[in-house]
Amino acid sequence: MKIKNICCLGAGYVGGPTMSVIALKCPEIKVTVVDLNESRIAAWNDENLDNLPVYEPRLAEVVGEARGRNLFFSTDVDSAIDAADMIFIAVNTPTKTYGEGKGMAADLKFVELCARQIARIAKNDKIIVEKSTLPVRTAETLQTILDSTGNGVKFEVLSNPEFLAEGTAIEDLFNADRVLIGGQQTPEGKVAIQALVDIYAHWLKPEQILTTNVWSSELSKLTANSFLAQRISSINALSALCEVTEANVDEVANAIGTDSRIGPKFLKASVGFGGSCFQKDILNLVYLCRFFNLPEVANYWEQVIILNDYQKYRFAKKIISSLFNTVSDKKITFLGWAFKKDTNDTRESAAIYVAEHLIEDGAQIHVYDPKVSEAKIKADMRYLWELKGFTDQKIETKLNQIFVYNNPKDALDQAHAVAILTEWDEFKKYDWESIYIKMYKPAFVFDGRNILDAEKLTDIGFRVKGIGKAEIFSRKRESVF
Repeated sequence: MKIKNICCLGAGYVGGPTMSVIALKCPEIKVTVVDLNESRIAAWNDENLDNLPVYEPRLAEVVGEARGRNLFFSTDVDSAIDAADMIFIAVNTPTKTYGEGKGMAADLKFVELCARQIARIAKNDKIIVEKSTLPVRTAETLQTILDSTGNGVKFEVLSNPEFLAEGTAIEDLFNADRVLIGGQQTPEGKVAIQALVDIYAHWLKPEQILTTNVWSSELSKLTANSFLAQRISSINALSALCEVTEANVDEVANAIGTDSRIGPKFLKASVGFGGSCFQKDILNLVYLCRFFNLPEVANYWEQVIILNDYQKYRFAKKIISSLFNTVSDKKITFLGWAFKKDTNDTRESAAIYVAEHLIEDGAQIHVYDPKVSEAKIKADMRYLWELKGFTDQKIETKLNQIFVYNNPKDALDQAHAVAILTEWDEFKKYDWESIYIKMYKPAFVFDGRNILDAEKLTDIGFRVKGIGKAEIFSRKRESVF
């Protein structure tokens, strides 16, 4: 089956970059990315590529080459569905905040709406591709909706989960470890699988493209993210032990990472993991295990989330206790708000929760992030407090404790402490001697990413507290002669 026209429902962090690369690599296929959010589509169509709604290294270059040739962004959802041979569903699947499964299960209302819209519009056979992260057996739900409400049209549902890491998404698409495609093991299902294989084969080798049944594909995505998050929580758990025993967590991580059975990746201790996938997918896995009456398995995976929450709380508590057990009306500068470097995505960022703890203790949070706007930072906090049931008046009062800057100099001026929440490379290059002069003394640096040279900062005069490391005391102060 030859695919000539692709539609993607959802122009976010998954749909936009993925479709841009497919369009670049498959110039004979028309790719249309649709979204009901008019401002988002306008940003994707902006002549100034710096204004794209998603920041990823090399993304602007890819969009610039393919857009207007065979890559299009539109709000005309119905027309795009009607014209497409293959439809990717890349809409948001957040954790439910209401009803059955609240706080754990994936909210599939947007996916279901997509299925019903496709069934209503479609007049010819189509391949539907699950790109959003979904619970296992969701394809069955989609197939049921499509078959029950369609116009006699035949649909084949495939699972094609994304394994992109934000900050390296374009490189991950160009040089994927693997692309996973799951489908029904019927003659029709195998034809649909091959159609998607042929698209990725434009630039990937056969050994990079794995095919499975649809259920294995859906579960593999949840499993991959859960395993990665588990490694982070494991090393973070040990970081707490390192701090009280004066072991160095980086040295421990390096020692165990040289074991070929373990490997070095995802052993970097930090203030905690964030992003749209890890927590959501683990909670989804926990919910599924409980749904299928596997409480011991559910409890095992839930502990990964509990430890991650503890790490963020532990970091905030360290700031408070170090600043003489109060941060009330003190200026705490956050360097970084995005959940990781090289992205403007803030979903589940550790910064949000550390800020919450400190604001509760009366702190004034001053934030600089090179890619995250003031509107986004305050929207993140508002959303968190709304979930907790705070009144608008109380939320506004708390938001008045947050200050956002367009440059680091003003954010750092006369701060009581600096907290590194995102590992942006530029933070390493700052003139820390000048920063020290203008800070209140003792001047504290809480390195939640272990990216700064602690010895150098200590010699300047800073009190440096990293993750999983004992505090270094200045050689200058130690001298008694």
